[in-house]
Amino acid sequence: MTASLSDIDDFSIEDFTKAYGEGTLSPVEVLAHKSALMDQAEPVLHAMAKRYDRQESTIEAAKASEERWRRGEALGALDGVPLTIKENVNVVGEVTTWGSKSFADSEPATLNSPVYDLLNATGCITLGKTAMPEWGMLSSGVSTDHPTTCNAWNADWNPGGSSAGAGTASAAGYSPVNFGSDIGGSVRLPASWNGAVGLKPTFGRIPVDPPYYGRSIGIMGRRFDDIGTTLNLTSQPDWRDPYSLPTAAQGWLDTQRQLKDIRIGLLLDAGAGAPVTPEVRQAVSNAAALFEQAGAHVEILEPFVGDSIDLIDMFWRAVHYKDYVSLPESGKAVMLPFISEWCLAGSAITSAEAVRGSDEQLALAKRTLTATKDVDFILSPVSPDVTYPIDWPMPSNDVEHAMSHIAFCLPYNMSGQPAASVNCGFSSDGKPIGLQIAGQRFDEAGVIWMSKLYEDIKPAEAVVTSWPRIWEKPSA
Repeated sequence: MTASLSDIDDFSIEDFTKAYGEGTLSPVEVLAHKSALMDQAEPVLHAMAKRYDRQESTIEAAKASEERWRRGEALGALDGVPLTIKENVNVVGEVTTWGSKSFADSEPATLNSPVYDLLNATGCITLGKTAMPEWGMLSSGVSTDHPTTCNAWNADWNPGGSSAGAGTASAAGYSPVNFGSDIGGSVRLPASWNGAVGLKPTFGRIPVDPPYYGRSIGIMGRRFDDIGTTLNLTSQPDWRDPYSLPTAAQGWLDTQRQLKDIRIGLLLDAGAGAPVTPEVRQAVSNAAALFEQAGAHVEILEPFVGDSIDLIDMFWRAVHYKDYVSLPESGKAVMLPFISEWCLAGSAITSAEAVRGSDEQLALAKRTLTATKDVDFILSPVSPDVTYPIDWPMPSNDVEHAMSHIAFCLPYNMSGQPAASVNCGFSSDGKPIGLQIAGQRFDEAGVIWMSKLYEDIKPAEAVVTSWPRIWEKPSA
């Protein structure tokens, strides 16, 4: 193996395929290294809910990839490249627990999720499933089914969620791409709080099963080039997802635009949820100023979220109360109290209120599209604040205001617009700050272009120069 181990943990997809093609590295060697990395890091990070790396089928897959590269018959850009999927991805024969012991006795999946089938066709090496919180309804790594996932930068910090393990795995270097899902920020929030990059594509771009209005499969990592490459291979319609889009023209990384022609909307006040902290507001404002100095036209957007967060949260509680009451008493007994309390509030919601909350999803979609129709891209915080204590299930730590942190993310789930998270600085105590870059529907190419452009022009203090390896530090 000619590459150093630390180099491999920061390899891009292109780095892997170049090394495989030149014969200086093999998928078998990479799999062994990633297994050793997770053996060392997992007792600290707890990013993985289920590991496949030492399964015989995974080892055989790495050997088969190695042989394809040796013969010059690689399947494509992901052949032999390590990656992870989220805990809620169905895999035939496995119980999908959604981060909760309440589902531990459920029947194993009889059908794979579409993204799992799509990835298997690429020849990639799936290292395992990344951890998610209870029922996927928390912005944290708190779960009753496995140890709490921590932030890759500090074991006392929260990784965000619900794609908690994927965010941590991205910053820890487990793999260049880590798949998550996002219905209110669940890809962008952990990307933001772990200093990584993440993309929630246009609704329906990557097929998802079970499908749900606003839920998108998203991708996290360290580079937008890797996200664009992977998006090329996973964007196609699937019969299991009635909202999946037709296959789009490829070339997510090929956009050539002039910044002087770009109109940017700057949203610093969502008009709902928790207030934006001064440090986050300043970091996002600084990012907008850089684009303006480089030639873009920037204009302030007025708040447009209104009371959508509370209304949609009410609808979600009603939906999950239905699921909660269907559990056996043994399932209810093992649930996280925060989630139980959140669900039980649904018992007081009338049918008229539930319908109003459901209708608000479309109302928010229309307001978002109206508010952003005259700009090419929208800049905002990902979250109104930086990360928080590891054992808090939500940033507010308050079940009555459980969704107060998603006001900047949720609108683009409802409207279907693509949105990315990219690090734009650090707080005074060293916590990453995420800049959200959203675009018009179907314009992932533009969002990736803008995100990469920002990474080229952002100041040194917003650049991640050294990724954390907290598992290597001795205990205090």
